[in-house]
Amino acid sequence: MRPAAAALATALLAALVSAAPSATATSARSAPANPAAPRPAADSPVAANGQLTVCGTKLCNKNGKAIQLRGMSSHGTQWYANCLTDGSLDALSGDWKADVLRVSTYVQEGGYETDPRKFTDLAHSLIEKATARGMYVIVDWHMLDPGDPHANLARAKTFFTEIAQRHKGKNNVLYEIANEPSGVSWSRIKSYAEQIIPVIRNIDADAPVLVGTRAWSSFGVSEGASETEVVNNPVKAGNIMYTFHFYAYSHRDEYLNTLSRAAGKLPVFVTEFGTQNYAGEGANDFTMSQKYLDLMASKKISWVNWNFSDDDRSGAVFKSGTCDANGPWAGTGPLKPAGAWIRERVRSADDF
Repeated sequence: MRPAAAALATALLAALVSAAPSATATSARSAPANPAAPRPAADSPVAANGQLTVCGTKLCNKNGKAIQLRGMSSHGTQWYANCLTDGSLDALSGDWKADVLRVSTYVQEGGYETDPRKFTDLAHSLIEKATARGMYVIVDWHMLDPGDPHANLARAKTFFTEIAQRHKGKNNVLYEIANEPSGVSWSRIKSYAEQIIPVIRNIDADAPVLVGTRAWSSFGVSEGASETEVVNNPVKAGNIMYTFHFYAYSHRDEYLNTLSRAAGKLPVFVTEFGTQNYAGEGANDFTMSQKYLDLMASKKISWVNWNFSDDDRSGAVFKSGTCDANGPWAGTGPLKPAGAWIRERVRSADDF
């Protein structure tokens, strides 16, 4: 997510929950008897789907069937590790019925570069917690500023080498190697990807790798380009997907149409989106958000929402103070309007 332009006003327009449009034509996933309990391992996404692979333009399960994962991204673990507890992840797994957790390890902004050992160990811990709950986990190298991924190339090699060595035996890990490149050409991003992917592949040969795209993972739209530069010059590697990010209040039809076109030619994973403006704050646009979700459902584009924290912005799903109080986590009581809206859609019926 781009840094916020201003703090969100403390009043959060609670009436938006009742005004939100209803879910698309899907049945709700059944809730566990204890909504705060994790989903049983035998009923988990990983148990059902096993090792994922990219087949054509889709993400496919162990049987070669195209699937759509739905889940949540953490906020920066340097700020909101207290929102990623056993209780909150039990709720994400059992009450929300999420398929995937994105673990966002910021590189700058008080993150990895300040204490590589601390933040690598924290990533390890969260991967293990997601694994224990039968969820997939995206290991997000959250480079943001500077926008050139080469600025953190050496750090990325060190980080992903250790992550891959520790977790190569797991079948639920996906590697997101550059969150939101900006201010650099696609060829520069491609060069970075073609140096990092072999580092991972030499250790963990089977896991999908997610490659950030130009202009804050917009396929270049935010800098006047389009998906054609990736279509015409793809990364030289297999079993990869390209990432796309959107914030529905700010990113309108041009972005929606780009996503639709790109997904017809490239494997795409939406690893971050919000119902607010590009900073994850302000009013929610649930109507535009639903257009994106309908498109992603029709094309089986997997998605992860930003973000699973109690940040004061409207894009954080929990009400402020929830994490310091250690919950409660389950149900809609602790959620902001955007949290209640997205929880309902994460819980929508399984398609595998």
